[in-house]
Amino acid sequence: MSDTYVPDSKRYDTMKYNRVGRSGLKIPAISLGLWHNFGGSDSYENMRKIVFRAFDLGITHFDLANNYGPPPGSAEENFGRIMKHDLARYRDELVISTKAGYLMWPGPYGEWGSRKYLLSSLDQSLARLGLEYVDIFYSHRPDPDTPVEETMSALDAAVRQGKAIYAGISNYKPDQTEKAVTILKSLGSPCLIHQARYSMFDRWIEDGLTDRLRSEGVGCICFSPLAQGLLTDRYLNGIPEGSRASKAGTFLKKEQVTQAVIARVKKLNEIAAKRGQKLSQMALAWVLRDPVVTSALIGASSPEQVEDDVKALSVASFTTAELGEIEAVLKN
Repeated sequence: MSDTYVPDSKRYDTMKYNRVGRSGLKIPAISLGLWHNFGGSDSYENMRKIVFRAFDLGITHFDLANNYGPPPGSAEENFGRIMKHDLARYRDELVISTKAGYLMWPGPYGEWGSRKYLLSSLDQSLARLGLEYVDIFYSHRPDPDTPVEETMSALDAAVRQGKAIYAGISNYKPDQTEKAVTILKSLGSPCLIHQARYSMFDRWIEDGLTDRLRSEGVGCICFSPLAQGLLTDRYLNGIPEGSRASKAGTFLKKEQVTQAVIARVKKLNEIAAKRGQKLSQMALAWVLRDPVVTSALIGASSPEQVEDDVKALSVASFTTAELGEIEAVLKN
């Protein structure tokens, strides 16, 4: 293990921090998600380098879930090690989030949205992370069989017990979101943020969700803003060896990378080049164009990838003509 980590003294100079809805909390426009590359078989030293570089660049928000790995729980364990050995003294400069909703252990209490599962899972997450509290605790997905009142009461209990500072929801549809937000508000633990999948190629949140979040004063943080790597320069010439689409068991399937998709990617890449950006940087800037989107969650396999993605903020605005050109490509 390398010498004691000392963060860059200028880490807050250039990062943009956005207010989350109508709350008092600000988070960086780019946040680091630990969905990939922080599992049990990944290099621990590389994880440390990724986290350190992120913090050096002003990324203060690190996003986890109970099931991130593989195996499930290993991302929290690895980040917990980094916190204990390297970042403990900077805890109050960090926003750390985790979630519960997907399968974690066998039996009827190991997934979904019951009060028993959510609160038990949070206790397990805190033990793995070595923390007394997380800043944001999410219901990771709505449960069709558990009353939303019960699920929200568990989030409220987590806040009241001091195990989370804020409550959040993830993957909730517009109507489900409205109900969850109303319940949390009535309980006295308002919904801070909604974490949703969003990219140029996946725009479902524009169909009612962003308007509801805006009117309720709830922030939005988007995951998969690069469409699992499609919105990068990796697929300009088809599916490269070693990419996500080339591997079995990944979220990006080979059959999704069609000739029509590649054609769109090439056109978007040309627009990005005219802006002086990589396609990935333009894609990140694009999801942040709406102020209701507080932050874009990136994943990274190297410190250099974090650096690359943060550069998206240096050319973050779009002209009306550029947005029209992008829209024409996406609707084609």
